Amino acid sequence: MGQDIRTVLSAVVGENRPVTTKPASQPPAGQPLTGLASATTLPRPPALPDFPWDSLRPYRARAAQHPDGVVDLAVGTPVDDTPAVARQALADSSNAPGYPTTVGTPALRAAVIEWMARRRGVPDLTDAEVIPTIGSKESVALLPLQLGVGPGDLVLHPRAAYPTYDVGARLVGAHPVPVDTDADPATWVLPTGPDGTPRDPVLVWLNSPGNPDGHVLSVAQMARVVAWARQRGAVVVSDECYAELPWAEPWVSQGVPSLLDPRVGGTRPDGTPDRSGLIVLYSLSKQSNLAGYRAAFLAGDAVLVAAVTEVRKHSGLMVPAPVQAVITAVLGDEAHVAAQRETYRRRRALLAEAVAGVGLVADPLSVAGLYLWLRGPAGMGAFDLVGAFAELGIVVAPGDFYGAAGAGHVRVSLTDTDERVEAAAARLRGPGAAALFRP
Repeated sequence: MGQDIRTVLSAVVGENRPVTTKPASQPPAGQPLTGLASATTLPRPPALPDFPWDSLRPYRARAAQHPDGVVDLAVGTPVDDTPAVARQALADSSNAPGYPTTVGTPALRAAVIEWMARRRGVPDLTDAEVIPTIGSKESVALLPLQLGVGPGDLVLHPRAAYPTYDVGARLVGAHPVPVDTDADPATWVLPTGPDGTPRDPVLVWLNSPGNPDGHVLSVAQMARVVAWARQRGAVVVSDECYAELPWAEPWVSQGVPSLLDPRVGGTRPDGTPDRSGLIVLYSLSKQSNLAGYRAAFLAGDAVLVAAVTEVRKHSGLMVPAPVQAVITAVLGDEAHVAAQRETYRRRRALLAEAVAGVGLVADPLSVAGLYLWLRGPAGMGAFDLVGAFAELGIVVAPGDFYGAAGAGHVRVSLTDTDERVEAAAARLRGPGAAALFRP
């Protein structure tokens, strides 16, 4: 972790990687410049997977034929009102003629530090260890770039995972590798080098509570990953944006543990928390219905945060000043979070009962977050299940979107209105519904 910022930036911008381009052919002197589009060297599209949501179009069309309309439980976008505390902060800060600061206002950083101590069990953060971001997806996609991950590097992520972990690695030419983050990392099967030994990763993604599966990593599990990664010089990044939405003990009463909990990373000889090589991402989209505001932050190792900050400064990645004011305000208000949590608890209980009635089985480790992670009977693939839901006018996400571990599963979101969720439950309880979920 001893790299200075210049070293990190050199890796990011490819200072020592020559770039060659094919010169565009030029017409003879005096002739017009025509047809140059075919001669340009750009764009060079990165090797990315197909955008998965496009494959749901026929199922959405089928669901739309239901006489009582569609219930969309596929995309986890909040539908409930943005809380009044956020809207008031936005209005009060709407006069913002100057550029915002990249690192965040002093008030915002103080609010993040206080909230992380109060709600996430992370003490003694400093201003140098936090920075606001333009939603958390920005960081999921761009952290490999901002930290200097390069071509051929290994980036590990959960085997059932939000697709952008994979995409962020591919954008910098790195090799994404799915692993079972619930398991002992000593059991992970990694690509081997020329000598036949497993290669060391440079970055390990955790996601707890997980999307799509709702799994929560314990302190012991995360500490095991951290120790393993530190032995190999790898950075560990934890996406914890669903942490305020636990549904089972001990997480309801004790809280979902954070990667930055001192019990995970340990302490330094002087007794201060050791956050070396660790970063946490957090989003306010889910707990505060701020998806449209793009309000998030990251926290952790000051060296890593400084590297991210430097690249974000050069890139113009600044959270708008009114949004910074909103982040500051909502982090100080627990009432709206508790109210939204209760709304999701109610919807979850209703849907869980209804899907069980048609024979779908919920993952027993799915104990937090905004989704039910369900499997059907043997012989029914993920898209078979999606088709069965579509017959009832309900749209859900196939587990295949989230990697090979999602085969035979569907993700059912809690993010539609109470009325629409009640409609979905009623359809699942209706005559003939159970027959749709048989191979």
